[in-house]
Amino acid sequence: MIYLLRHGETVWNTVGRYQGQKDSPLTPRGIRQADQMADRLSREIGGRESEFSIHVSPLGRARETAVRIRRLISLPEREEPRLMEVTVGSWDGMTHYEIDAEYPDALKGADAFEWFFRSPDGETFDDVHQRVSKWLSDISQPTIAVSHGLTGRIIRGVYLGLSRRHMLELPVPQEGFYCLQDGVANYIEQAGR
Repeated sequence: MIYLLRHGETVWNTVGRYQGQKDSPLTPRGIRQADQMADRLSREIGGRESEFSIHVSPLGRARETAVRIRRLISLPEREEPRLMEVTVGSWDGMTHYEIDAEYPDALKGADAFEWFFRSPDGETFDDVHQRVSKWLSDISQPTIAVSHGLTGRIIRGVYLGLSRRHMLELPVPQEGFYCLQDGVANYIEQAGR
């Protein structure tokens, strides 16, 4: 069983800036989202905390979210680089407008999902697929994972055996999280939604 969480909303999320492996802090809304996920998660696993491990992307926004989670679920945290967001290399931290301005035609013909893999120095889909597949195969106990939007899509897609296209189209909410168990990914909404 894996509970897969995406970090709360960040400043850059609100302005359309792709973070990749750069960072921006959680917004007040992102902090509330993290607190609500912590509350809902603690009710989900109530009384079974000792069965779980917590794996956290080393990026600041995921770590900040994990701190909020660990206020209610007191378990040691394991930093897990394989959960980091996909990097688009020199495009990390840029908006689509900035990429278009600095790299004319680089996004020409790219759709809302494939553009992530157009960067001349970013990760390839195969790179990310391989790292998350290895992480999934190494899971040996119930796990809480705090990751990111695009990486979370690919984790769920690999787990479910989806095609590349289908995994890239998966939703990436920050208002809840997923439970991966028995070959199914169930979405769990936050309390009060």
